[in-house]
Amino acid sequence: MNLKSLRSLLFIPATSTALLPKATQRGADALIIDLEDAIPFEQKPQARPLAANAIRSLAERGATVLLRLNSEPELWRQDLEQQPLHLLAGVMLPKVESFDQIEALAVVLSALALGDTTHSYQTSHISQTSNDSEASRSSRSGVPITIQIETPRGVLNAAAICAHPALAAVGFGAEDYSAALAVPPTPSALAWPAQQVITCAHAFGLPCWGLAASIAQIDDPATYAVSVGEARAMGFTGTVCIHPNQVQLANQGFSPSAAELAWAQRVVEADRNARAEGIGAILLDGRMIDRPIVERARRWLEIPRT
Repeated sequence: MNLKSLRSLLFIPATSTALLPKATQRGADALIIDLEDAIPFEQKPQARPLAANAIRSLAERGATVLLRLNSEPELWRQDLEQQPLHLLAGVMLPKVESFDQIEALAVVLSALALGDTTHSYQTSHISQTSNDSEASRSSRSGVPITIQIETPRGVLNAAAICAHPALAAVGFGAEDYSAALAVPPTPSALAWPAQQVITCAHAFGLPCWGLAASIAQIDDPATYAVSVGEARAMGFTGTVCIHPNQVQLANQGFSPSAAELAWAQRVVEADRNARAEGIGAILLDGRMIDRPIVERARRWLEIPRT
């Protein structure tokens, strides 16, 4: 599945092998095998081969699978070793605060894609305005990179971060961001940073995953559904989920309603008829319909149906 179409991405700790048999039955658009927060530091060496096995098992069943790496370079280098990267829809790098963090990962992934298993994992600084960096030239042959922006510094640098040519999707980490501020993850604390990340992601044509609210509360589906609806209204395109109970609510909340789909179909049809007659903007239901509105309608029609 195209990363831009993902509404729900369900985390599965790499060590939680008991969750794998039913993982593809949860309804999530994608599954993220997690080597970061869900795995204690002392268990990370054992978790890495389990992650590789999980990726193979889930991919064989047709799942869209991502791998969340650790944020520290010395750890994500080890995370990538012996992983079946060709089976992944993407790798996720958390706690990104700079363009250079993505560049370092992109260079390594490009080398691995080209079969360079002896790559030193070292890269010199590469200008953000360059169009001919190693990562820019060869990242298309590697696994797509997705990231999470989860800190105040990351939010402030979001525009530069989202400009990286190897980037395929951006996420906002509400829990870590609010922890950095030492405040609860409430909409009042998260609305501005979330909107900053959303705006920067969309400026570079990237899907943006997240909520401007906590994702940790799993026993209040009504509140979660409201948070999802507000997130879609802000411009988020999907969200990570930490429990299967959140998946269906995310899929529903990030999908157009039946009424919205019916409206979108009417808009596209009216636009098609108008263009056949050489007409630009048209009037539909008392509202002017021009190109931006038509594009929104088309995008709604492209979203997977629940």
